[in-house]
Amino acid sequence: MRVNTPQYENFRRSLRPTPPAPLYTPEQRVRRDASKWTLVQGILAPVQFLIFIVSLVLVLRYLQTGEGAFAATISIVVKTMALYTIMVTGAIWEKVVFGKYLFADAFFWEDVFSFLVIALHTTYLVMLIGDYGTERGRMLVALAAYATYVINAVQFILKLRAARLQAAREEAEAVEPAPEAFAPEMPLQALAA
Repeated sequence: MRVNTPQYENFRRSLRPTPPAPLYTPEQRVRRDASKWTLVQGILAPVQFLIFIVSLVLVLRYLQTGEGAFAATISIVVKTMALYTIMVTGAIWEKVVFGKYLFADAFFWEDVFSFLVIALHTTYLVMLIGDYGTERGRMLVALAAYATYVINAVQFILKLRAARLQAAREEAEAVEPAPEAFAPEMPLQALAA
């Protein structure tokens, strides 16, 4: 026996997987694609990552051998300046695309975690300028900052992937209508007959 009530139909519809909320509205996507800040972010992100890799090697070399403190220190300062630059330009990008400088819904948790990344990089600079702690202690703070940077970078990479999947899904939907548009709902008894 088939139950055919509005409540049952609502329940049945609720069991269908719902697509994730779109990362960008159509208007935001247009602003994103038209903004020069999108290109700036697209250039700065890999540049910062390359600086990070070089700096990480130098920091680890210092921590293992005790040699190369000056080179490691310079690399951390350069990495921190790159981070500050990408954070400022990223805030401008968010303002252009989402209408607010930081904490837009689509990037809220990435921005929250970015502040932890910035706090640890800034802690390193304060320790360096104020000559607080030992050289090794400062390098360990830099490693903690780098660990948070990697987590934050993964957040942004996953968000970029989600945006690409959303665009592909929307493109596929525009080309091919949903199968439900062609298949009227039939009761199970009609299929068995």
